[in-house]
Amino acid sequence: MTRREPRPLLILGLGNVLCGDDGLGVAAVERLRRSYELPESVRALDGGTLGLTLLTQFQETDDAILVDAVRTDEPPGTAIRLEGSSVAPAVRERLSVHQVGVADLLDALRWLDALPRRLVLLGLVPRTLELGLGRSSEVEAALDGLVEEIAQEAGRMGFPLRRREDHEEVAAGAGSAAARALGL
Repeated sequence: MTRREPRPLLILGLGNVLCGDDGLGVAAVERLRRSYELPESVRALDGGTLGLTLLTQFQETDDAILVDAVRTDEPPGTAIRLEGSSVAPAVRERLSVHQVGVADLLDALRWLDALPRRLVLLGLVPRTLELGLGRSSEVEAALDGLVEEIAQEAGRMGFPLRRREDHEEVAAGAGSAAARALGL
């Protein structure tokens, strides 16, 4: 019997950066990529509002962390963590304006028997999902804590991330100028 190579962890930031706090998942993943060294075994991606087109990103992974705005009755900026079978119902009921795409994505993964063995949804309660650039003060104040929680969750899953020193912080990819312009 041959031993299978470990498959990478997928960290997927979701949301629309043009709809206020809805873009917090994308912003958190961008900050994670700037603030932490990601080993080859970790892929941190901007999933935006791509829905079913993200199916291919799950083909090579057993573990996934989704990062998004999650509507609840809690105050804006409150951290939310859901895992396993709690994730799918939450995306149908409590995710933001792109929830149908994420619900469809998880349904398709289930139909294809391709759901990650470990699936965690990390997020913050949004204040506003209205059209507009920038995030509310509550979400902005909680964003660095969310980034830390993503890094800790990755470590608990067996994918430790090393924080970059201040002088090491890097722009995360070719879109970094656009990301800075959008406050990511």
